Amino acid sequence: MFMKIHRSPDCPEVVAVCDRELINTTHRTETMTVAISAGFYGTTEVTEAQVQEALKNAGNINLMGERAVSVAVAMGLIDRKSCIMIGTIPHAQVYQL
Repeated sequence: MFMKIHRSPDCPEVVAVCDRELINTTHRTETMTVAISAGFYGTTEVTEAQVQEALKNAGNINLMGERAVSVAVAMGLIDRKSCIMIGTIPHAQVYQL
C-alpha cells in the first residue's frame, strides 16, 4: 500500500492510503470519474502495521482499494457497508467533526 499524511495548520491531519496497484490509475462509473494519484496518496510504500499506526491517530482518513479498506474494517474504524464502490474498488472516507 501507499500512504501519505497531509498536514495543515489548524486542521486535523488527513491519512490517505491506497492499494499499490491502484496508484496513478483512473476509474469511471456512469456517474463519476476518480483519478487515484501519487500526488494525493503518496509514493511511500508502507506495511499494514504502519497503516494501522497512522489510522489510530488520524483526524481524517481517505482509503482506496480492498487492502486499504480491510485494514480500517479490521480495526473497527469503518463498516464495509459504508464504503462506496467505484466499479469493483471500495472507497471510504472518515472525517473528524
